[in-house]
Amino acid sequence: MAAIGRATVRDADPTVLYRILRLRTQVFVHEQRIVDDEEIDGRDLEETTTLFWVEENGADGTTEVLATLRLLQDDLPAHVGRVATAQQARGRGLAADLVRAALEHAGTDVAISAQAYLEGWYGRLGFVRTGENYLEAGIDHVPMLFRRP
Repeated sequence: MAAIGRATVRDADPTVLYRILRLRTQVFVHEQRIVDDEEIDGRDLEETTTLFWVEENGADGTTEVLATLRLLQDDLPAHVGRVATAQQARGRGLAADLVRAALEHAGTDVAISAQAYLEGWYGRLGFVRTGENYLEAGIDHVPMLFRRP
């Protein structure tokens, strides 16, 4: 398993925070063309929000965030969102490692608004569908829940 970083925005290294936001912008705005929802929505600043990430040193010596997510714990169930993996790092299990770390950290049931094509992937991590599909930011989503054993 890759080394996982975890911090609130207040405790995060500014360089890491910049790399997290850059990755999320790359995935959600540039790749998925989500422009009608605000990516930087203020939720990251909440004291009950924890950012998770995996970073790695590149061949050129620079450090890059390869995968990230955020865990919102302002209400129950907690909520995982903004799950993003850099194109060059996909297929390595980094996002799954992050989801597992967030589930462990939450210590409670965790909901997710999953993109519908990832329902099976989240299912393998223990999430179950809790409702009908819906559109969010023009993308088909499904509500899912991980119930704490």
